[in-house]
Amino acid sequence: MIKLAAPIAASLSISAVPALADEHQTSEAPAAKQTIMPSSERGRTMFEEFGFSEAVIHDGTVYLSGVIVGPPREGQTEAEVYDRAFEYLGFVLERAGSSWDDALDITTFHVDIEQSMPALSAAKDKVIKAPFPAWTAIDIDRLFAEDGLVEIKIVARVTPVAEEGS
Repeated sequence: MIKLAAPIAASLSISAVPALADEHQTSEAPAAKQTIMPSSERGRTMFEEFGFSEAVIHDGTVYLSGVIVGPPREGQTEAEVYDRAFEYLGFVLERAGSSWDDALDITTFHVDIEQSMPALSAAKDKVIKAPFPAWTAIDIDRLFAEDGLVEIKIVARVTPVAEEGS
C-alpha cells in the first residue's frame, strides 16, 4: 500500500460502488456537477471534514483531486509506490465514467522533482499511451502531508459512449 496523505489513505479501502451515488448530486440543470466520494465511512468522513470530493464531473469533464504519494514503506520499492498511486487514480477515473485513455491533463507537484521524476514517469508510462495528455510538473517546498513526495492531479473527459450501430 502506498503511503498517502490521511485523506487519500482512508479512501484506498473503498470498494467499487456506483460512481454517482451520493447526496452531493444535483439534477436541476442538465450541466449540474456530480461528485465522487469514497464509499467507506472513514474515507467519506475525512473528505467531508475538509470539504472536497475525490472527483467532480461537469459538462463531460472529470476533475480528480490530487493524490499525495509518500515515501516507500519498509519492503516497498519506489516503483511500487507510484504504481499503486496510478492504480488508485485509475480506479477513481473508472468510477467517474472515464479511463486513462481519456486523460486530458496531468499536473504533478514535487518536493524534489529530480529525485521523483524517473519513478513517477515510469509508472505513468504504464497507464498513459499516445496520444498523450498535457503534463505540467511543478517543484514545490512541501505538500499537505508532511512526508509527501509528489501530488498527482488529473483532468479527463468522460469516456464517450459508442453509438448504436457504430
